[in-house]
Amino acid sequence: MAGHKQTDPQALTARLLDWYDRHARTLPWRAPPGMRADPYRVWLSEIMLQQTTVVTVAPYFDDFVARWPRVADLAAADLDDVLRAWAGLGYYARARNLHKCAQVVADDHGGQFPESEAALRELPGIGPYTAAAIAAIAFDRPATPVDGNVERVMARLYAVTPPLPGSKAVLKELAAAHTPAQRPGDAAQAMMDLGATVCTPRNPRCAVCPWADACAARAQGIAQDLPARTPKPERPTRRGVAFWAVRSDGAVLLLKRPTRGLLGGMMEVPSSDWLDELPGDAEAQAPFAADWRLLPGVVRHTFTHFHLELVVMAAAAPEDVDATGRWVVPDALSDEALPSVMRKVVRHALAHV
Repeated sequence: MAGHKQTDPQALTARLLDWYDRHARTLPWRAPPGMRADPYRVWLSEIMLQQTTVVTVAPYFDDFVARWPRVADLAAADLDDVLRAWAGLGYYARARNLHKCAQVVADDHGGQFPESEAALRELPGIGPYTAAAIAAIAFDRPATPVDGNVERVMARLYAVTPPLPGSKAVLKELAAAHTPAQRPGDAAQAMMDLGATVCTPRNPRCAVCPWADACAARAQGIAQDLPARTPKPERPTRRGVAFWAVRSDGAVLLLKRPTRGLLGGMMEVPSSDWLDELPGDAEAQAPFAADWRLLPGVVRHTFTHFHLELVVMAAAAPEDVDATGRWVVPDALSDEALPSVMRKVVRHALAHV
């Protein structure tokens, strides 16, 4: 492998911006290079992109800005409508904070996002990364947003071998040295694009990288191995029962989950507690007494910290049923704020009942 040459970080950034001017990704929320971005679109996209991919987010983003083109429109929306539009994106606390943040910006900031990182961090749901991204991209402030793409690029460029998450502070400091006084927003997006399209997790395309000659990991033949990561503990598996209750008119019973906690404020097919073992008294947790029968198969879903296995029990609701919740006809289930795991339960039940 050819040797590498150390280059001044700002000189490397100038080279990266030249590359970005030719190769920038076209994204629904992104202004063309050199143009000022809309803070609302930058904020919305950054919240949506947490823990999610560009391909997944794009249709949701387009739907949101079509429904709520300005932050004031989103602030005035009903939270249930926002949760319905968000359903399937996961990490639902983001949607609740998104709505809350829109209200704070509309009510306390005259519908304008503040420009500084410090002021942005005061808003609901905005942490250090998102504040830096909005400050840089929307307001061209010299801020340094460091996402997974940027961490990977820095770890390889400087051959940082200590594993993540312990090396985060070092990688952030290295990235900050590349933040220019001019065009910091484009520089931040250029670094993200480099990681997403060239310095990819597997099989990095070093031959077309504008920083290939300066990359220490490439020179040492270890680019593919970086960044190193501390092994994550194995996720436990929880188990439970979902109750598919059908009324004589075909409507299905749904409940709204508590606002706080996992899947807060979303709709669900009623279910038992999710425990290490299938609860022995599952039917006692059913929404009403009936002739519950077990459907074949298991619904599996993975959350950040655990795997979930749900069996589904189905029953016809008695004519005089008195159940908490809302009855929804099957054709309207797709309009409900059902998280991905509950959409799986719906598909499973409809296939087996």
